[in-house]
Amino acid sequence: MKPFRTHRGVLAPLDRANVDTDQIIPKQFLKSIHRTGFGENLFFDWRYLPDGRTNPDFVLNRPAFRRATILVAKNNFGCGSSREHAVWAIQQYGIQAVIAPWIEREGVRVPAFADIFRGNAAKNGLLTVELSSPEVEEIFSMVNRFPGLEATIHIEEQRVYLHLAEEISFHFELDPAVKNRLVHGLDDIGITLKEEKAISQFEAQHDPQIY
Repeated sequence: MKPFRTHRGVLAPLDRANVDTDQIIPKQFLKSIHRTGFGENLFFDWRYLPDGRTNPDFVLNRPAFRRATILVAKNNFGCGSSREHAVWAIQQYGIQAVIAPWIEREGVRVPAFADIFRGNAAKNGLLTVELSSPEVEEIFSMVNRFPGLEATIHIEEQRVYLHLAEEISFHFELDPAVKNRLVHGLDDIGITLKEEKAISQFEAQHDPQIY
């Protein structure tokens, strides 16, 4: 994984809640045994019309958002089946971060991201930014007013900056373990290899046949 400390890019507004993993990458595209080629089929049923032509009404097909690398969505993004391919498809399309809001419904906090999707994102270096609903609504409002609006996300500062005439920023919480993964570019293998010396010492001192 590459270290992720800061990223600047165009914001794309996906004004939908409960975006499930089958919409992110439909099941018919999960046959490949390789971790490549999923980006072209991201949001396939929304990006393309039944006859295969590009859907001009879908946000990522609009000229102002074709270069977008930060996606803004509504709550419970990534729900549904636990397919890691959903994260791969988002990244391979070019999206580096997804911003979504948590909401409160009947006294219960509904998260911005489904738990399994959030975990898969962290392990693959995709940043998930959870903000309050009013903050995300403000971002939607600014993006709709200024199509092509750019933002910068600073991992170490845990802050999103909107590049307007008067800069607006939002603080976000980030699990320290996830932050460490992103800043240092560590996947599960990388985290294990940090303990390579201790592992080698253990293996040298223990007979593997015992186990």
